Amino acid sequence: MNGRYLLAGVMAAGIAAWMASGTLVVSGTAEEANPRPPAARQEAATGTFSVRTRTITAEERSRSLTMRGRTRADALVSVAAETTARIASRPVDRGTRVAEGDVLCALDEGVREAQLARAKAEAERAQLDYDAASKLQGRGFESETRVAATKAALDAASAAVAEAEEELSRAVIRAPIAGVVQEPLGEVGAMLSVGGVCATIVDADPVIVTGQVSERDISAIERGVEAQVTLVTGESVTGEVVYISRTADADTRTFTVELSVPNPDMTLRAGVTAEANIPLAPVKAHRLSPGVLTLADNGQIGVRTVDQSGTVSFMPVTIAVQDADGLWVTGLPDTVTIITVGQDYVIDGQTVTAVAEADAT
Repeated sequence: MNGRYLLAGVMAAGIAAWMASGTLVVSGTAEEANPRPPAARQEAATGTFSVRTRTITAEERSRSLTMRGRTRADALVSVAAETTARIASRPVDRGTRVAEGDVLCALDEGVREAQLARAKAEAERAQLDYDAASKLQGRGFESETRVAATKAALDAASAAVAEAEEELSRAVIRAPIAGVVQEPLGEVGAMLSVGGVCATIVDADPVIVTGQVSERDISAIERGVEAQVTLVTGESVTGEVVYISRTADADTRTFTVELSVPNPDMTLRAGVTAEANIPLAPVKAHRLSPGVLTLADNGQIGVRTVDQSGTVSFMPVTIAVQDADGLWVTGLPDTVTIITVGQDYVIDGQTVTAVAEADAT
């Protein structure tokens, strides 16, 4: 028993002495007393840091912007009465398609026809008075003042006729636009006052797709461009950009964009969620893997490049398109050599040894 304790004590003392020495031997090879990382050893041996590079050339790339929004009717008009009367008849109902000028409501004429007849009679009498005064003046038996008075009376009577005719015409309410009738509707027998709604007409040809675009992308959209529009109901149609707002929404900092979609058969409905794929002007861009991007000290995104002398430079880029193949960026020269491995370990102005990817393999 004492022998085992003695052996254990000897082994513990040996381990303690080994740990205190600070020397480590791995696989039978001794490391340096002050080891340096591989990059430091490489610089010590060659004098420069090696990076892997690739030379890329810009290509013309088409691009598009996806805008999500909703459809709405081109026009929604509540046709109101311009006079006070009861609805005598209403030849339209919900869903009726009407043309411009079709009768929507016929109001009770009341005494309007009689008022018009009285106004016409007064106008005829005023015309006779004026004609007689004019003849007498020509013979020297009537003063110029009398003729002017009869002319004024004739003008007033003619204006009364026009007023009575206008009031009578207001008893017939017609469609100001073509479209489909929908609620609210006035009921036959109901009393309409001035401003009371007879019928509501929705004009859904064309349908307008309205969406919001960020302030970063709005300058790339142009009026007149045709875009593919997909509705949540399954339809796929083509629309044209007809409106781009000049001011941004104060809360969202987005701009309103509208597309006009033809709808002659009225199959497209208003209020449906839609997605428009708006083509933008093509740009010359470079395709990159996201892994080659790096950040400058100020947080700007870009790539590090190498010139023919091996000097490193940081170049900011702007992401123009992102797809399954990678990123397409702008802001670089047409042909440029970028660092693909080691870009995070070098700085601007540093001289490096550039190893092309083809040579590295």
